[in-house]
Order: sequence, then structure tokens, then C-alpha cells
Amino acid sequence: MFEAAVLKPRVLAIANQKGGVGKTTTAINLGTALAAVGEKVLVIDLDPQGNASTGLGIARRTHQKSSYHVLIGETNLSSVIVESAIPRLHCAPATIDLLGAELELSDLERKTHRLADAIDVMRQLPERQYSYILVDCPPSLNLLTINSLSAADAILVPLQCEFFALEGLSQLLKTVERVRTSLNPKLIIQGVVLTMFDKRNSLSDQVAADVREVLGDKVYQTVIPRNVRVSEAPSYGKPVLLYDHTCVGSQAYIKLASEVIKRERELRAA
Repeated sequence: MFEAAVLKPRVLAIANQKGGVGKTTTAINLGTALAAVGEKVLVIDLDPQGNASTGLGIARRTHQKSSYHVLIGETNLSSVIVESAIPRLHCAPATIDLLGAELELSDLERKTHRLADAIDVMRQLPERQYSYILVDCPPSLNLLTINSLSAADAILVPLQCEFFALEGLSQLLKTVERVRTSLNPKLIIQGVVLTMFDKRNSLSDQVAADVREVLGDKVYQTVIPRNVRVSEAPSYGKPVLLYDHTCVGSQAYIKLASEVIKRERELRAA
């Protein structure tokens, strides 16, 4: 009877090996938008910088248990989760200890599936039933990112509208294919979201057109514009949807959440 009541959350890894493309901003604000429409969401911060944690208003504390301690087996995932100021949005925070996780994980059993195992254990707990788990990955294709991809149902790729965007994307797609072949055959690309779009710059239009030509309907219709309110929000420890829900950045993330939910429904129906 209990097993029948256990929900299987959709795990989305938000990943790109390039830094500064909007991964953390997307994790924070997509999570907030999903929570705002009634979904219960967990953000797992796997970036040693811990910006997803602080961006959700979760202060860094001495001796705080974090996603690092979960990966090395010191504690379970449920015990590190903290509530954010947003109803239905929780976070498993990161600490600087993650910088050394690569070396420590390399000596452990199931080193590529530590996160997947932790999520499987957590989802048996009635109080930890999430509809979406968003994993904010570090800006590299290291063992932390591989753990995320091994645990994920799908990958969501933020892609900055800049000249070398497609070059970096091809490397990531090769990594996804390797993970699918050897570690996680269910992994799919949920979508690619174009970020930092500047309508005044013709290059943004050209990059968007090139990406859509290569990836077709894998690219979300929603684009995330360059917006000063989006940039300001993290310094206040808030998602932009709380900082200024009327700005164009907030409205874009609300539309993105709608697209994500629509695609998830289509996947389930299929």
C-alpha cells in the first residue's frame, strides 16, 4: 500500500559546462515559477559556489550539512533539505566542500550514481514527495555533473546567445550521449533555453536562429532576455519572481515553466 503512494519526481539536471550562461538563475527562477503554480519542487545545489542556495535566501552556516555530505555518504538527502521563503520550494544547499568532492568520489563505490541513490532513498519518505527536482550543476563536465546526469530523467540546457554557443553545446551533447549509453539510458534532452537574449543585438537573433536550425523543437519558444532586475535579484537573496514579478525576466521564467510542464505532460502521455 505504501509503495503505491510513493511519487516518482521528475529529475531535471540544469547543465552546461560553460560558466555564466544562466544555469543557476534558471534553476532558481524555474523552481520558483513551478512552485507558484502548485508544484512541489526541490533544488539540489551541486555547484561549489553555492549560488543557487544563496539566491534562494539560504544563508551559509558553519558546519552546515550539504549536498557534499550526501554524496560522500555522511548523511541522507532528506536531512540536509531546508525550506526557502517560497512555499513548496525547498533546497539542498551546497558548501565549498564540493570543491574536493571529485577526488573523494573517485574512491567510492557507485561513484557516478551517488546522487541517484540518495534521491531513491529520499523519495520513499512521505514528507519528501516532490513533483520536480532541479539539479544546479557546476560549470564543468566533472564527476558532480555526471552524478546529476546519471540521476536525471532529462537535461535542461541554458544557452547564452553568444558567438561560441553552439561550439560548447556540441561537447555537452556528446557527454549526454555517453551517459545515456553507459550510465543512464532513460536520459533525454528536455529542452534548450536561450538566455541573455538582447533584442538590440543582431548577434542574438543570429545565434537563436542557428540553434533552432540545429536542434529544432528541442529549443524552447521562450527566450530569457537580458534584464537588470534578473541580475539584481540574487544580491537580495531572492528569485527575480519575488524581487520584481512584473519585469520581463520574471514573465519569461513564468512562460518557461509553462513550456516545461507542457513538455512533461506530453512525455508522460507518450
